[in-house]
Amino acid sequence: MSMWKTLSALAGGAVAGPVAGKVVDAAITLLNNPQTGGLAGLVQTFRDKGLDDVVSSWIGTGENRAASAEEMHQALGENRIQQVAQSAGVTNHEASQGLAALLPQLIDMLTPDGKLPEGAGTQGGGAQTDGIAQALAAIRNKLMA
Repeated sequence: MSMWKTLSALAGGAVAGPVAGKVVDAAITLLNNPQTGGLAGLVQTFRDKGLDDVVSSWIGTGENRAASAEEMHQALGENRIQQVAQSAGVTNHEASQGLAALLPQLIDMLTPDGKLPEGAGTQGGGAQTDGIAQALAAIRNKLMA
C-alpha cells in the first residue's frame, strides 16, 4: 500500500472518500505553517498544553502513542481546528479525528532520527525550515503517487 493510501486510510477512519486527501493536505499545511513555528512550533504547542508524552513518542524512535480527537482540540484549540475543518470541508470533530490519526505518522516521518531537525521552525526560516518544507513536499508527492 502506498504511503498516500496509508495516510488517506488513516484519515478515512475519520472522514470518508476524497475528503481524506484534503485532511492530509491540511495536516501538512499545519506542519509547514511559519506563522506558528512550523514543526518545532507545533511540537512546542503540544508540550505547552500538557501533551509532552504524546508528542515525544511521535518524535522518538519507539512506538507512536495514539492521540485522541480531544487531545488535538486541547493542543490546537478551536480556531486551528476550525481552520483545518474549513480547509478540508469537514466538521470540526472530523478534522480533530483526522489530525489525531495523521499527525503522529507525519511527525514520525519528519523525525526519523528520534529528534527534531536542528532549527526546525525557528524564527526567520533558513535552511532547516526550508528542509522541513522540502521534506513535507516530498512526503506529499509520495502520498499522491
